[in-house]
Amino acid sequence: MLVYTLLIHCPDRKGLIYNITQVVFQHDLNIISNGEFVDKENNYFFMRAEISGEDIAPAQLEADLRNTLPPEAKISLLPQQKKKIVILVTKEHHCLGDLLLREQYNDLNASILAVIGNYNTLQPLAEKFGVPFHEVSHDAKTREEHDQEIQAIIQQYDPDYVVLAKYMRVLNPGFVEQFPNRIINIHHSFLPAFIGANPYRQAYERGVKIIGATAHFVNSDLDEGPIIAQNVIQVNHTQSARDMAQAGRDVEKIVLAQALKLVFADKVFVNRNKTIIFY
Repeated sequence: MLVYTLLIHCPDRKGLIYNITQVVFQHDLNIISNGEFVDKENNYFFMRAEISGEDIAPAQLEADLRNTLPPEAKISLLPQQKKKIVILVTKEHHCLGDLLLREQYNDLNASILAVIGNYNTLQPLAEKFGVPFHEVSHDAKTREEHDQEIQAIIQQYDPDYVVLAKYMRVLNPGFVEQFPNRIINIHHSFLPAFIGANPYRQAYERGVKIIGATAHFVNSDLDEGPIIAQNVIQVNHTQSARDMAQAGRDVEKIVLAQALKLVFADKVFVNRNKTIIFY
């Protein structure tokens, strides 16, 4: 039995669900689960369905769906399989270690093809799990030169997604454009608060009572890409900025894992600078 995920988004109009399900039925396929959402403000329709059958012809199914949908419709028909990812790191181990463990025990729905770091600090950790590690030092290089080296390595692996697991460098717009809505970052604050560097120091200086983490897609605006997942914990005046950073590590790795679980299950639509998520 084959199982695919069908993703559709298009301008809303009457009869969309009926037309889509009729095409699926005509292909002798079964809808295992289905979710729809209409952005009423923009009159836009989103649908995610899991379909199964003894024989699925993706190209023909997509063509038949396109004949019954608005011409602007975006259709994706994706086999349910593990995603391929490359992870970028700097020196902090907690997010990388968590993802390596999850992959080891089949709790990530992804295959980690490689880890790339601008330091070699985490090379022993990656290699303990049998994952290739590439050090690309940023010394004596422009940001563009450094990113081009990283991009060349990533392209060798042809991943579905690039994950920034506490990668503490800003990627240049040319790099980001090569992977639209395919770069996922964990930022150590509850965005949109405390964008940029040293958010725990910023939080400490403002005397906040909660700190958090945000997983988001990366775009050309620093820490302003579409948000996938967030969470917070409480803090108080007795904690220093370093204490807050230490407490925040658990939130960071959990939020990143939650976001990746949603993305790798094809449950996330990007709609302008927001996400539509089918939980």
